[in-house]
Amino acid sequence: MTAPQPRPTVLNIPPYVAGKAPVERPGLVSYKLSSNENPYPPLPGVLEAAERAAATMNRYPDMGNARLFAALSETFDVPVEDLAVGTGSVGLLYGLIAAFCQPGEEVVYAWRSFEAYPIAVLAGGATSVQVPLLPDGRHDLAAMAAAVTERTRVVLLCTPNNPTGPALTQQEVDDFLAAVPPEVLVVIDEAYVEFVRLEGAVDGLATYRAHDNVLLTRTFSKAYGLAGFRVGYAVGPAPIAAALRAVALPFGVSAVAEAAAVASLAARDELLERVEALVAERTRVHAGLRELGWPVPDPQGNFVWFGFPGESAAIAAFATAAEERRLMVRPLGTDGLRVTIGEPEANDRLLALAGDLRAPSA
Repeated sequence: MTAPQPRPTVLNIPPYVAGKAPVERPGLVSYKLSSNENPYPPLPGVLEAAERAAATMNRYPDMGNARLFAALSETFDVPVEDLAVGTGSVGLLYGLIAAFCQPGEEVVYAWRSFEAYPIAVLAGGATSVQVPLLPDGRHDLAAMAAAVTERTRVVLLCTPNNPTGPALTQQEVDDFLAAVPPEVLVVIDEAYVEFVRLEGAVDGLATYRAHDNVLLTRTFSKAYGLAGFRVGYAVGPAPIAAALRAVALPFGVSAVAEAAAVASLAARDELLERVEALVAERTRVHAGLRELGWPVPDPQGNFVWFGFPGESAAIAAFATAAEERRLMVRPLGTDGLRVTIGEPEANDRLLALAGDLRAPSA
C-alpha cells in the first residue's frame, strides 16, 4: 500500500538552520553571535509583565490581541485596521504567501537574503525568483524590477538586508515602486529597522501610507529582545492587513508574548538607548574590520558580513577559528558568514580573530 505523500514542493524545502549555540570552555566565556539576538536581558518591567501573564497560562490568550493592536496603533500612529500580528515576522511571511499566492505564482526577492524566504515560498506552493545581490551586498533593484512578470504576486525587499547589512534608500524604493505594477504586493521587511542610521534610508511607514500595494513586516525579536517569545507585526493598507489576519494561526501570539510586547512598547525609549549602544559597537567593529583590510559591506543591522563567495574552505576555516575562541558565528552556504554584534568582549574577540586571519583583499 502506498503511504501518504506530501506535496512535491514540500520535499524540496531546505531546512532552516538555526544559529549555533555556545560551546562552553572552562575559563573562557562563550558568546552566541550566530542568531542576531539582542545581548541585553529583558527590562524589569517587561519581565514582570510576562510573569503576570504566565500566571493565567491555563486560559487561552485573547485571540484578537486587542492590547497589542492598540499599543501598536498608538506607538506608530496607524489605524488598527492596518495591522496584523503573528509569530515573528516569519509567521507573517508564511501568511502573506498563503494569502496572495496561488501554486506556481512567483515571489521575487534578492539573494542572498533572509534564509526563511525560499522556505516560506516553497511551503506555500509558490515559485521563488531569486535576483543576485550587487557586489557590495545591496539589492539590485533594477534587476528585481525586470524580474517581475505577469505571474509575480509578491516582491520581498529586505532592508537592511539580512545577512549582508546594507539598507535601501527612499529614492531607491520610490523608483522601484514606480516600475512595479500596482497589483504586485511589495513587502518591506524591516526586522532591523531600529538599527538603521543611513542618511536617506527608506521610511517604511511613510511609504506604506503613500501606496496601496506596500506592506511592512517588523519584529520584536531583534531590537526589543523578545526572540524567545516570537512576536511580529505587519502594517499595510486595510485590505492587505485583513487578508493576513484571515490566514493567521488562531491564538498564534500567546498571552505572555503579547504582555511582553505591550510592555516593551511602553519602555520603547529605554529600549532604544540599548539599541544606540549596539549601534556604537557596530560602528567600532566595522571601522576596526575595515582597518584590518576586511571588505565588510555597510552594516545597518546588528550584524556584520564576511563575504567569501564560493570559498567553502575559507568559510569553514573562519567558523572553526571563531569557535576555538568561543565565538559562535553563522556560516551561510558558500557565500560567507554573518556575525552578530554582541557584548564588547565578544566584539573585541572578533576583531582579534579578524586580525589573525588573512582578509580576502590582503
